[in-house]
Amino acid sequence: MRDPRYNKGLAFTDKERDAHYITGLLPPVVLSQEVQEKKVMHNLRQYTVPLQRYMALMDLQERNERLFYKLLIDNVEELLPVVYTPTVGEACQKYGSIFRRPQGLYISLKEKGRILEVLKNWPQRGIQVIVVTDGERILGLGDLGCQGMGIPVGKLSLYTALGGIRPSACLPITIDVGTNNEKLLNDEFYIGLRQKRANGEEYSEFLHEFMCAVKQNYGEKVLVQFEDFANHHAFELLSKYCSTHLVFNDDIQGTASVVLAGLIAAQKVLGKSLADHTFLFLGAGEAGTGIAELIALKISKETGTSIDETRKNIWLVDSKGLIVSSRKESLQHFKQPWAHEHEPVKELLEAVNAIKPTVLIGTSGVGKTFTKEVVEAMATFNEKPLILALSNPTSQAECTAEEAYKWTEGRAIFASGSPFDPVEYNGKTFTPGQANNCYIFPGLGLGLIMSGAIRVRDDMLLAASEALAFQVTEENFANGLIYPPFANIRKISANIAASVGDKTYELGLASNLPRPKNLLKMAESCMYSPVYRNFR
Repeated sequence: MRDPRYNKGLAFTDKERDAHYITGLLPPVVLSQEVQEKKVMHNLRQYTVPLQRYMALMDLQERNERLFYKLLIDNVEELLPVVYTPTVGEACQKYGSIFRRPQGLYISLKEKGRILEVLKNWPQRGIQVIVVTDGERILGLGDLGCQGMGIPVGKLSLYTALGGIRPSACLPITIDVGTNNEKLLNDEFYIGLRQKRANGEEYSEFLHEFMCAVKQNYGEKVLVQFEDFANHHAFELLSKYCSTHLVFNDDIQGTASVVLAGLIAAQKVLGKSLADHTFLFLGAGEAGTGIAELIALKISKETGTSIDETRKNIWLVDSKGLIVSSRKESLQHFKQPWAHEHEPVKELLEAVNAIKPTVLIGTSGVGKTFTKEVVEAMATFNEKPLILALSNPTSQAECTAEEAYKWTEGRAIFASGSPFDPVEYNGKTFTPGQANNCYIFPGLGLGLIMSGAIRVRDDMLLAASEALAFQVTEENFANGLIYPPFANIRKISANIAASVGDKTYELGLASNLPRPKNLLKMAESCMYSPVYRNFR
């Protein structure tokens, strides 16, 4: 009754209560899991403040694990915005105040030299997925230090609910190297190290010790997902460890894969190929350059042209304006491939008018940057402008769904990073799509684990994108959607896992041999079920 993995609350039968000496420790009624679920959902809906819902769900997870996941799977569209963006952002900001029980592993600079020992303190042994953050760039909210733990916890609950990875195989980790957030350093309830962030060699050595300890403790096949690291560290860690560990960065690769899936699906509506488009990004960080690179790779494979050539139709705008070749010397290394020949342009509106893109993608982390003038300009030279406002949480979205539809007179194909409600315009209801990484990473993770992958390759991300795009139906297109509904997410994840597994075997990177005959059935059979077990 005290262990969330076994607790069923009032669902313990009379026989189970007698067999395990808990008769009398519970009221006499015996409820089914379905009635318990109905009761919890009723209680959750009474809360008007999203953070209260988040706290109630976290309490349930710590009390009754299977009921928590049953609830999440059966009500995914309603509860996803609570356990993940946008509510998880507020939870991280207030994590020190709402902290009750540790839900993951905290590894701070104080543990330098003995990280392996700390990893061994985690009670579960068969870990298959680790989500790790250093809290420096949480969503669009900046440096939240140790309080970024809400993100790995939320991501891993989705690995289980949406991808079917066993909860006991998931390990959330926060690396605490300090914080540069003065507000947190002065907050008496802050739960992390009260010091400025370590950087440079000290940081690299600490992360290297962590990565070596993970491999030593959990083996070659444990998936390490880097989450919400600042740009300079994110790219460095991914390039440094992609050839020695099974690593994946959701901000760079997961976002890229889900956006590419939406673009592939949108081609069915537009009747064009990706190579016919001109892309303009606002934001040239992890997400922006990651998406751009995967689009260029996909077009290169489709057309047989070099990746350097396909990059020429993809333009990026950062805080200093359009990325052009005259700025190349001063650019960070990950921006340099996107510096094309063009006169300098400072403002986004100027860039839109100069480049005349068919696709506008926002990954800036700055809200309200797709102004009326920008969106109207997109509508003047595109019959159906494709507008993706991807920054999270909702307050940081480049524009709202309503603005996109209104300013383009209902012609836009729109998707966002955080959810927006359906929009009524000129008597028609438009349902905005959500380019949410949750479509990709759970299925990708399941595919990697199922096949015993030892490395992640871009071809696997392309396979995931294509599998997701394939599941968008004509009915979805008719409603303006370029992503399938979340209600079918487990089926979507199983299909993605099968495609990723297939590509892993094809590339010779799978270690679970022989290859299963039916990868889809294999994926479905691997998935964790939250239905209560019998303890008689």
